Amino acid sequence: MRFTEPDDSGRNLVQAYGPAGIRIGGRTYGGALILTPGRIITDWGPRDAAGLGPEHLQALLDLDPELIVLGTGAVQVFPAPSLYRVLTAQRIGIEVMDTGAACRTYNILLAEGRRVVAGLLPL
Repeated sequence: MRFTEPDDSGRNLVQAYGPAGIRIGGRTYGGALILTPGRIITDWGPRDAAGLGPEHLQALLDLDPELIVLGTGAVQVFPAPSLYRVLTAQRIGIEVMDTGAACRTYNILLAEGRRVVAGLLPL
């Protein structure tokens, strides 16, 4: 689904998403990735939400966010609470949703100037 015009501000804005991947800056990424306003990390995450482990959330935490948006694929899947207790203990917010909703939420938070990190699994 295409839902935004290209952004020339130098920030990583999601331009579109769908089964073929997530388009950022005119390039489509087909696998799991971490997205921040200034970085795209493509070697992150499992193939689906069932494979999420503590190391995946730690990689998001290592980027010093104030809020993490976790896109779990085509449907919202909540990880085991034990996986994200470390985030709540450090007062880092986490929002878990399907990847499409996570892309839209990331863009809104980015526009607000928030220090957001998104972990996005493929649809």
